[in-house]
Amino acid sequence: MHDTADTPVAETGCEDVPASNSRRGFLKLAALTGAAVSVGRRAWGQMEVPYYAHDLPDEKLIDMYRTILRIRWHERTQADQMLTNPDYRGYNHFYAGQEAVATGVCANLRNSGPRDQLDLVYSSHRPSGHAIAKGVDIPKMVAEMDFRATGMNGGYGAEMHIADPDVGFAGADGMIGPAPVIASGSAFAFRARGSDQVAVVFAGDGNYAAPHFHSTLNNAKLLDLPLIYVCENNLYHQYAHYSLSCPHEDIASAAAAYGIPSRTVDGQDVMQVYNAAKEAVERARAGGGPSFIEAKTYRYYNHWGAPGAKEGELGAFGYDPLAITSFRPERELREWMQRDPVDICRRVLVDWGVTDEAGAADIEKEVKAEIEAAFEWGLSQPLCNPEDGLKHVFAEGTVPARQFG
Repeated sequence: MHDTADTPVAETGCEDVPASNSRRGFLKLAALTGAAVSVGRRAWGQMEVPYYAHDLPDEKLIDMYRTILRIRWHERTQADQMLTNPDYRGYNHFYAGQEAVATGVCANLRNSGPRDQLDLVYSSHRPSGHAIAKGVDIPKMVAEMDFRATGMNGGYGAEMHIADPDVGFAGADGMIGPAPVIASGSAFAFRARGSDQVAVVFAGDGNYAAPHFHSTLNNAKLLDLPLIYVCENNLYHQYAHYSLSCPHEDIASAAAAYGIPSRTVDGQDVMQVYNAAKEAVERARAGGGPSFIEAKTYRYYNHWGAPGAKEGELGAFGYDPLAITSFRPERELREWMQRDPVDICRRVLVDWGVTDEAGAADIEKEVKAEIEAAFEWGLSQPLCNPEDGLKHVFAEGTVPARQFG
C-alpha cells in the first residue's frame, strides 16, 4: 500500500489544471475541478475535500470492480453472439464504456431486502448496465434478451423492457423521455409514505431536448422529491452530437437553474461517481430533495447492435450502415478508450493496496467465466410460445386465442 504523502499523483487527464505550491493544495484543487486523481489511502487524511470512496472497505471496492467487469464482459459476449451466432435473437443498446456510472451510483443504493424498502432504479436506453449494477440475476437477463421462457420477464420484455422488482430495478421504458417522469412518481410515493427510499433515473443526453426533462426537474424541486437524476452524457444522441439540441456545455447547468444541487463528474472514474452519488443519496434520504449528476462518458459501440464491431474486439469503428455515415471520428473513440473505466478502477485499487495486478487479473478471469456460464445457461432455455403473448393482459384470467379476418 502507498502510505506516505510522497506517493506520486497519477495523471489527471485535465491538462489545464493550474499548478499548486503544495501537494495538499493540488489535490484539493483537483477534487474541486473534477480531475481524476489516484493517491495513497492515508494521504487522503490530510485533505479537506471529501473523498468518500477512500473510506470504503476493501470488500466493497472489489465488489465495485467486479460489477464493472460483469457489465463489460456481458456486453462483449453479447456483441460476439450477435456477430457470430445466426440463431441468436437478442439485441442491445450496449453500455460498454459507461460502466463506472451505473456501478458508482448503485453502490450507494439499497439493492436487497424487502421490496418496500428497496431504492428504485429506472432506465431508458442501455438498460443492461443499470440492471447488472442493481443486482439482477444475469443468467435470467441473458435468457430474457433472447426471448427465452425462463427469462426474468418470461421472454416478453427483451432488452427494452427488462425489470426485476426483487432488487429494485423498475425497468426500462424503451422510449426517450418518459423514464424521469415515472421515476419522479415513485419518488413522490416515497415522500407521501414517509419512507426514506430514493428513486434514481438514468437518462442520456438526448433526454434534455424532451419536455419530460424539464417537467421532471421542475416538479422534483417544487415537491422536494427524493429523486436523483443521473444524466449519462456520452456526447451523442442516436447519431447526432448533443450540442445540436442542447445549448449547454454542461447539461447540469440546466438542472441548477431549477435550484437543484447539481454536479458534473468524470463518468469514467467510478470513485468520482460514487462520491457524487453518496452525497445525493444522503441528501434525498434526509429529506433534502432532488439532485442532478451529469456523468461525462462515452459509449464504445454504436447506437444499438454491433455494426462496425468485430468478434473478440472491444468497440465498433468506422462505417455504421444504420447511420448511413461514420458519424463520429474513430480517433475520438480511441482517445476515450485510453481512459477506460475498467483500467481506471483497477489502477486505483492497485495504488490503494486493495489488490495487485495479479489479483485484479484473477478477478477478471473469474468474472469472464461467470458471464460465459450465464450465456451458456440462458441460451439453452426454451423459447417462449407465441400464444403465451396473450397472458398477463388482464390482472385475472386470460385472453382467448382467435383468428382475425
